[in-house]
Amino acid sequence: MIERMRRFLMPACLLVFWLVINKSLDGADWLLGGVFALAANALTRRVRPLHAVPRRLGVMLALCGRVLVDIVQANIEAGQVILYAARRPPHSAFLDIPLDMRNPHGLAMLSIIITATPGTAWAGLNPENNVLTLHILDLKDSAGVQRTIKERYERPLMEIFT
Repeated sequence: MIERMRRFLMPACLLVFWLVINKSLDGADWLLGGVFALAANALTRRVRPLHAVPRRLGVMLALCGRVLVDIVQANIEAGQVILYAARRPPHSAFLDIPLDMRNPHGLAMLSIIITATPGTAWAGLNPENNVLTLHILDLKDSAGVQRTIKERYERPLMEIFT
């Protein structure tokens, strides 16, 4: 099951991306997008040195839902920071968070989640001590941000990529 899912996940994502970019659901776009997706997947298979083996589909779906909700909330909060910056200037800061996760696929997903969330940016990861540095647009509660990263994102990603 996992092997079949892994084999078709990348081409399926590429096909969806192709259809979204072309803004079309015509049969020709499905065919051309499918050919493109399969060819791109076959040509890049040898380039990928490590293959991800995601597990725990339920955890993965829950994480996706959680991330979508967090992105919407962060958009609202970032908009408020920008709109009301004259009244209350934002407190931008860098925050260091020690991570337990070392899986490169989990770290890549964590970087995508953080970068996709408005108001936060992945500023670096120190490989020696595995400390993540984030830039926060308006840091109000450093312990809360650290708790969010560790509990809402890192813990599920560790379950998915173990």
